[in-house]
Formats: sequence, structure tokens, C-alpha cells
Amino acid sequence: MNRRQLISLAALLAATPSLVMAQAAPAAVPAVAQADPYAPTEVAIRNDFEVGSIVVVSRDFFLYHVVAPGRAIRYGVAVGKDELVWKGKATIGRKVEWPSWRPTNDMIERNPTAYQKYADGMPGGPTNPLGARALYLYNENGQDTAIRIHGTTEPGSIGRAVSNGCLRMRNEAVISLFDQVPIGTPVYVF
Repeated sequence: MNRRQLISLAALLAATPSLVMAQAAPAAVPAVAQADPYAPTEVAIRNDFEVGSIVVVSRDFFLYHVVAPGRAIRYGVAVGKDELVWKGKATIGRKVEWPSWRPTNDMIERNPTAYQKYADGMPGGPTNPLGARALYLYNENGQDTAIRIHGTTEPGSIGRAVSNGCLRMRNEAVISLFDQVPIGTPVYVF
């Protein structure tokens, strides 16, 4: 074997591990998912969540709608900022298309400049901060928690801690979820 053949063989052997790795690699992630990590995506989830339930992992900015044992549709969300992150178990007690909105008294007290003008409420519609749909979370005693899973007029806020405690989704995502979950759906927020 001459020197040229030896170099060619060495180059081929050096490239072989990457060729094997490329063939063994999982299928490429769709370009949309790569460009937008918060786009709805079917993913694996722990088997112990009941089918139909909603699971939110606030620190990761994801909401999971469990669609089959061990499978969920993952959506990006915005969550409460700082001390306003709500955690617990609730159920969907009410669903509203194009909901009206009124800031809570605490919101008005924390930031009167931003919220006092809406103290009497704001009708539903495309400029309403609750967006296209709202799922109202109720506690085990049937009381409204004042926490909502809702749309947003600020889709760029998804993946951030910016809200006053509610869970924001892009309007197209919350419409999809709204159409799939009935009143009484369990919601777990971690």
C-alpha cells in the first residue's frame, strides 16, 4: 500500500464514525419547531397524569395537555412574574370566548397607572388582554381562583415571566386548547 492509499484509507476511517452517527441520529426536528420552541408539539410525558388533564411547568414556560397515556401536546406559555407565580391544583370551572376583563384590586394597587383606567372593566375583543379565549381556574371548593389560562395581545411574551399570575398562551393555541377541554378538566400548575 502506498502513502496516498494509506492517507485515503485513514481519511475514510476518520469519517466513518460521523457517518454512522448521522444515520443513527433521530429524524430532524421540523424547521418550525427549531425556529419556535413554543409552537404546539406532541411530546412524551410521565404516565401518571390522567388523559385530558392540563399540566403546567411554570419554570420551563410550558403547558401540557395530556392526550394519551404518556403523550401530551406541549404549548408555550407566559407565567406570573416574581412572586406572582400561582401554583396548585384547580379545575376548569368556566370557559369564555372573547372574555371581558377587569384587573384585580391587587393589580390596580400594585400599578394604578396601568390598571386604574380599567377598574370598570374592558369588553372582550381583539385588544382585550385576555385574548380570544379564557379558561377560568376554580379551586376544590368551587371558588374562582382569579387565575386564567388565556390568550394574549402580546404573543412575544410567551416563554417569559411577565403576567400578574395568569397563564398566557398565543391566541391560536388557546383556541385549540379551549376546543379540546371540557369544564371540570383538572389543571396542575408546578
